[in-house]
Amino acid sequence: MNTVYDSESFAVVHILANAVDAADVDEDAPPQLPRHGFEIVDKRSGKEVYLDGSWAEMFQQHISAWQQNTPSQDEVEDMLERYATLAQMPVVVH
Repeated sequence: MNTVYDSESFAVVHILANAVDAADVDEDAPPQLPRHGFEIVDKRSGKEVYLDGSWAEMFQQHISAWQQNTPSQDEVEDMLERYATLAQMPVVVH
């Protein structure tokens, strides 16, 4: 896990898929693709959303654009607010 962004309102974590050792693969089990994604936590509401698949790819494009354009914190927070509207899961510490 890598923290991508952390503020008073939001936290964004990039969760990387676990690498699978070939010796640990069950040949009888169906193949599984490693998945990775982004967890966005809205600290104000106490809810989080996990983005994977095409959502994660789209979010990765936003991060790449941020690295090139250096947006203001307000611009970043506005974009995260849009994703946070998808948040339904309460944050649980585990």
